[in-house]
Amino acid sequence: MLRSSMQAAVTMGQLQQKLDLIGNNLANMETPGYKTRNSEFASLLYQQIDNIEDEGENPNRLTPDGLRMGSGAKLAHTDINLSQGSIKETGRALDVALQDEKHLFQVEVTVNGQAETRYTRDGSFAFSPVNDGEVMLVTSNGNPVLGEDGPIVMDDTFDEMTIRKDGSIFLTQNGEQNEVGRLAIVNAERPRLLEAAGQNVFRIPQEGIEDITVDEIVAAVAPENINTKQGALETSNVDMSKQMTDMLTMQRAYQFNSRSIAMGDQMMGLVNQLR
Repeated sequence: MLRSSMQAAVTMGQLQQKLDLIGNNLANMETPGYKTRNSEFASLLYQQIDNIEDEGENPNRLTPDGLRMGSGAKLAHTDINLSQGSIKETGRALDVALQDEKHLFQVEVTVNGQAETRYTRDGSFAFSPVNDGEVMLVTSNGNPVLGEDGPIVMDDTFDEMTIRKDGSIFLTQNGEQNEVGRLAIVNAERPRLLEAAGQNVFRIPQEGIEDITVDEIVAAVAPENINTKQGALETSNVDMSKQMTDMLTMQRAYQFNSRSIAMGDQMMGLVNQLR
């Protein structure tokens, strides 16, 4: 009875993590470029108890011999679903949608005074003043968007900005167009290795990839293979019906394990009352 209560308590903790994940997905339904996080359960360590001395006595048995005493369940892994979200026209010049589901923008994030490269699908960009007469292209969170030569900085005296299909950025001033940079787009070669880092960005894990190079996880995309669309944003790929169904399933499982603890407590109370 004590073992069953421990199993249920451990499983409830993992179910709560799954519910938190579902809640995060639902909360980001309207976040541009957000990608659904999915997770799967697996069994923890279990003890196999053989209670049949002669296996020949059950020649037609289909299930495994003996008893299996488990320790509960755990979240085995969390995956990022990079499937393409729908493209929504905005008409805003600084909105850019990626039309290949594995392509990612590169952004620069400063952590503890050190600049790190992160990756995102959110193309809702803005301008941030950096010097007199200059602006820098940044994300909605204020992080610099990276081009082929680093952060993209330009004069703020232009009349119009155009981002072409291949990610090249042109400024029009006095009827004349000049290229000022190109968006640095990468392809997620092994998206399951990317780690969510908050603020709708991904990063390369710091641990567990000693034998894997960065280029094996994300690789630069040649300009001719880039496919962007200016004046549009990719919506999130969260499937609300699936998330609600998963949430109800997890809640039922949570209730079941909670009831298991209550029943175990009642049974131990009855045992203690025996004379």
